Amino acid sequence: MFDSNRISRRTFSVLAASLGLIGSGEAGAGDETAAPFDVALESNVRVGMRDGVRLATDVYRPARGGKAVAARFPVILERTPYGRNITSFRDITAADPKPKTRLEVAAYYVRHGYVVIFQDCRGRHESEGQFIKYLNEGADGFDTCRWIVAQRWSNGRIGTIGLSYAAHTQVALACLNPPGLKAMYVDCGGFSNAYQGGIRQGGAFELKQVTWAYNLGLESPEVQRDPRRLAALKAVDLKAWFASMPWKRGHTPISLLPDYEDYVYDQWEHGNFDGFWKQLGIYAAGFYPQFADAAMVHLSGWYDPYARTATDNYVGLSKRKRGPVKLIMGPWTHGGRSTPYAGDIAFGQAATLDADTGADYFATRLKWFDQHLKGAGTAAAHEPPVRLFVMGGGSGRKTPEGRLDHGGHWRSEADWPIPDAQLTPYFLTANGGLTVARPPVGAEALTYDFDPRHPVPTMGGTVTSGEPLMRGGGYDQREGPDFYGSRQPYLPVAARPDVLVFETEPLADELEVTGAIEANLWISSDAPDTDFTIKLIDVYPPSEDYPEGFALNLTDGILRCRYRDSWESPTPLTSGQVYAVKVEAFATSNLFKRGHRIRLDVSSSNFPHFDVNPNTGAAEGKGLTRRAARNTVFVDANRPSHVVLPLIPKRA
Repeated sequence: MFDSNRISRRTFSVLAASLGLIGSGEAGAGDETAAPFDVALESNVRVGMRDGVRLATDVYRPARGGKAVAARFPVILERTPYGRNITSFRDITAADPKPKTRLEVAAYYVRHGYVVIFQDCRGRHESEGQFIKYLNEGADGFDTCRWIVAQRWSNGRIGTIGLSYAAHTQVALACLNPPGLKAMYVDCGGFSNAYQGGIRQGGAFELKQVTWAYNLGLESPEVQRDPRRLAALKAVDLKAWFASMPWKRGHTPISLLPDYEDYVYDQWEHGNFDGFWKQLGIYAAGFYPQFADAAMVHLSGWYDPYARTATDNYVGLSKRKRGPVKLIMGPWTHGGRSTPYAGDIAFGQAATLDADTGADYFATRLKWFDQHLKGAGTAAAHEPPVRLFVMGGGSGRKTPEGRLDHGGHWRSEADWPIPDAQLTPYFLTANGGLTVARPPVGAEALTYDFDPRHPVPTMGGTVTSGEPLMRGGGYDQREGPDFYGSRQPYLPVAARPDVLVFETEPLADELEVTGAIEANLWISSDAPDTDFTIKLIDVYPPSEDYPEGFALNLTDGILRCRYRDSWESPTPLTSGQVYAVKVEAFATSNLFKRGHRIRLDVSSSNFPHFDVNPNTGAAEGKGLTRRAARNTVFVDANRPSHVVLPLIPKRA
């Protein structure tokens, strides 16, 4: 692994040249500002923040013969908690699955005439201060930009890059409109509203915050300096801990990381949408008016936990800003832009960002920055603002790698949501049907028992950072040893008595669904609080490769019923009373082929993606007792539960 802290500037330049990452210095002789350049590294520069904390920063500068060029250049900045000089496993291309080192990533852009800066977030790796997840990134990012524009090598124009948390840091600093920020490439992150995606969703808490805290806590400076604590953390059995829920603060798998446990419980216990959720760093929607007027790309995937973040940020910013705002939605899991599959389904080689743009991820970002930091080229300015991948349409056969060939294709759109989408209600019926015909008077309601001790296991979906308990993507909705919480004999999830299944007849013609999914349900419960979940599924008919068919999850959602009327002021349920509730799922895009069925599953849990409602009405994150709830969904003419599907008409 490359360690930029232990390499001198001259040694770095020689090493980079030997790896073929930089030129010999001969190109552009006689013109010190002509690319390609060599690379000079200023390692572990200590950049001061407004409160005196210093952040570890690596500055890669254009050079000739190992010496930095005395000229001003635009800057590309990434702020990360994962290590400014540690290789990211997502820095790959479709052609080369081997991740690029930080040296290689920086050298690529430096050669083209940029200064590249990687910085450790506060309290991570070699940066000073206390790490409080998400909440320091706006001010620290602003101070870093202010420092950049004052440097002798900066021309005052900054672009930002980064995936996941490094996308959150980009949007956090942009909320403060920092000096110099002119372009952004936001990859799978940048909270529009963390209360509705990324930390909580529909009132429920995303347990990836626990697995993330555990895995990242192992790398924290305080743990790395304490061999005993490191050994104790490595001995933690996360699967056993999750089976032991509910937990008590101070007695959890992350109790050995008190700062990390504190911020996790702050997120968990703040069930109401109050001032906590409107803080800088986790609520860009509250900062749209003063958000930087930079050229920006919001990129995500249908199986990414930040799909709603990307679409909401596009909608919220594209109407307010002069600079171009673009949205790219692929068929990927978190950070999977150069991977043509998601879980157990394959989309074909054309599904990668590399294939769609005709260049790899690094070249695609370079083109964006050349245009908006250097004014080079104008073709992209005339391209439609929305680019999306419509999943489906494949052969349905099993690929040589053992995945379902689901297929798909790219398409451009003039806006999001798609202007000609037809919002169409599909009604739930007492016999398990899903139909455009309204239900009859007197149709019998459907009731099931939800036992929080035996929740429905998470089987793919918009999941990341969940290892070793869960992973994102598309899967056949059948319990199995790869899905935590499954029980033998590993039946289809549709066989569970606590899952209500509604599906259309086999489709007579193909049908495209593209957009956010919303279910309007009439429900009751004998508990003071409970959850309702939905899951949209593409049901493949039986085939030679899949004799029992394949039930492919597309998107899912959840609602904690105490928040049915207000995110700010929750109220308990009254036993037996009927309520109209709305359960929202993230957007998706899928072509249901002729002969397939559209299916909606309704249940009350999705674990460990979300915490399990104890059905007691206890305060969030504090309830230590559980009870079964008897939950009912009404499907009659006066209480017509239905899901609204955004249907896309066929185009000539």
